[in-house]
Amino acid sequence: MSCGVNRETNMDRDGIFAGDDPFAIARRWLAEAEPQELNDPNAIALATVDASGLPNARMVLLKEIEDAAFVFYTNYGSAKAQEIDATGKAAFVMHWKSLRRQVRVRGLVSREEGPQADAYFASRSLKSRLGAWASQQSRPLASRTTLLAEVAKITATKGPNPPRPPFWGGFRIQPLEIEFWADGAFRLHDRFRWRRETLEDAWEISRLNP
Repeated sequence: MSCGVNRETNMDRDGIFAGDDPFAIARRWLAEAEPQELNDPNAIALATVDASGLPNARMVLLKEIEDAAFVFYTNYGSAKAQEIDATGKAAFVMHWKSLRRQVRVRGLVSREEGPQADAYFASRSLKSRLGAWASQQSRPLASRTTLLAEVAKITATKGPNPPRPPFWGGFRIQPLEIEFWADGAFRLHDRFRWRRETLEDAWEISRLNP
């Protein structure tokens, strides 16, 4: 896979936008946001589409920025997971109001169901792991009492170290497009878009109008 830069239509990409690796830039921005954002600096608004083409959006937590992908975890029975499985595509935006910056990503998605998913699940709190087993995410629920009863049942049967459920795991978003946005005076924002036609292509970088 090529992460090189094929063509750049601007010559002033410096400061917070500097660098030849968009994943490194995204990691740097997230690191700068962590001490500034009080809650969940890794929160992203994830967008998918259903079978009719109607969009869906929800907040999830981004868990890793790899060298070539963005990774989050969820229940594979959830609406978002089913929509991703059907299309193999997703988009998200990560916005930091404190820094007045955002990152937008569109790309292709595959599952992460191996040791990496097992390790992340094991790192979660016991209550979160039990909750993952108990919840039939996105499906109708009779009452909260019903859910709590299921948690109690799972606690009794799975013990203090439940393994990762087979219906729960990760998704890896490999971008075809990444946009870095920073607030500018008088709404003259700075926007740089990294785009490629396939995952094997080099990136083409363009400065966009605000």
